[in-house]
Amino acid sequence: MAKDNSVEEAIKAAKEQEEEAKRAEEVKKALFGDEEADGEESEEGSGIEIEGEEPEDDGASDSEEEPEGEVPEGREGFFKNKKKKDKTQELIEELKDKVTRQMAEFDNFRKRTDKEKSQMYDMGAKDIVEKILPVLDNFERGLATATEEERTQPFVEGMDKIYKQMVTTLEAAGVKEIECLGKEFNPDFHNAVMHVEDEEAGENTIVEVFQKGYTYKDTVVRHSMVKVAN
Repeated sequence: MAKDNSVEEAIKAAKEQEEEAKRAEEVKKALFGDEEADGEESEEGSGIEIEGEEPEDDGASDSEEEPEGEVPEGREGFFKNKKKKDKTQELIEELKDKVTRQMAEFDNFRKRTDKEKSQMYDMGAKDIVEKILPVLDNFERGLATATEEERTQPFVEGMDKIYKQMVTTLEAAGVKEIECLGKEFNPDFHNAVMHVEDEEAGENTIVEVFQKGYTYKDTVVRHSMVKVAN
């Protein structure tokens, strides 16, 4: 009987220890959760090595390679700002190019307009000079008919002064007389209306002027009417 009692007591004590162990485990799980238990299991499993396989690096799982073409976190704003700056710079360059082209076009327009205005002015001035030349011719013809005695008269002296003033004014405006006497005939400036044989004069030389010719700013307003020798 005593032996049976001792066995029952041992079984009862074992059951009580098992129940206390279970309660302790439950308390432990309640306090720390399942993480510690999982950690213990992982620690137990980490000591087991599979034959033929090498242990992986601890940092391999943590440092995964960044997928190609994807922007890392935290740098998206940098790339967005860069793209915005690139677009802004392209717009600035485009506007600069447009302004430069417009300035060049305006400069060409201004030069072309100034040239056209100058040509129109020269054409108008040339037309006026061409109309004044017959008046100048009449002054020369009138003074040429005056005798030596008449040249001392106040009227003739006044006409001569007016003629000289007109010549000076035309020269200041760019009108010049074409040189003829003794010069070689040039069809660009001279108009030959008569030809004579003269042994004293050189070949193709102007010996007489019937009507003076004039130029305005290197442009012929009227050709000289001349007589050419030989």
